[in-house]
Amino acid sequence: MRTSIRARAGQYTALLAYLIFLAFPFLWLVSTAFKPPRELASLHPSWIPHDPTLANFRRAFDEQPLLRAGLNSLLAALGAALIAVLIATPMAYVMARRRSWLTRAATGWVVVSQAFPFVLLIIPLFLVLKNLRLIDSAPGLVLVYVVWSLPFALWMLAGYVRAVPAELEEAAAVDGAGRLRTLVSVTAPLLAPGIVATALFAFITAWNEFFFALVLLKTPEKQTLPVVLTHFLGAEGAADLGPLAAAAFLATLPSLVVFAVIQRRITGGMLAGAVKS
Repeated sequence: MRTSIRARAGQYTALLAYLIFLAFPFLWLVSTAFKPPRELASLHPSWIPHDPTLANFRRAFDEQPLLRAGLNSLLAALGAALIAVLIATPMAYVMARRRSWLTRAATGWVVVSQAFPFVLLIIPLFLVLKNLRLIDSAPGLVLVYVVWSLPFALWMLAGYVRAVPAELEEAAAVDGAGRLRTLVSVTAPLLAPGIVATALFAFITAWNEFFFALVLLKTPEKQTLPVVLTHFLGAEGAADLGPLAAAAFLATLPSLVVFAVIQRRITGGMLAGAVKS
């Protein structure tokens, strides 16, 4: 009994330490965003601002076009998430249900492609987009985000497809439904948690992405929010800490809101009772 209590106490302690580790950067960011310049320059910083202010937020909006950049990021992230899900769903279905050397090779390529660093991809992607005349354009950036998130989206959705009982599709086939009808009417509704999780992954990946947007977008009016945040850094790397923290705090809110709204759909229990023995 004592061993069980100690083990459980150790698990909760480790979980609490992990949560503190994850929450520390965000809490410090929030604290910094509301501190006046005097407290930011203090040699003994505190967690809670003694004289909280909204001046950093006003300065952030006055100095940089955050609303326009946020809209650019939102459109790119939504477009990438929607297109990635539309492409990945039927492809994941084929990968999960069709057992052949081709699907095994595709699965292996999906796993291997995740190991490629950005620097190896940016030059080929730049040349392809240049030939397509999509450099410095929102559609070109969305295309890059879709290509980048698609392998992992396929891998995620294929696992959800394998979790769908094959008996449901066999019953639909007996009733005369074809492959497409089965996918749309039977499998896709049961894949809702996987589709939502995949869309969330693609959205957050595109929303937070910086490197591709920095290289591919040159017009200031088309730049995304992560790129605009770098404008708070001076020529010698000195950061305007207050407005930067305020803008970064606002940039994290959409991801948190999206996750809070749809997190209930990211569950694995929707299949319970789907097949009766």
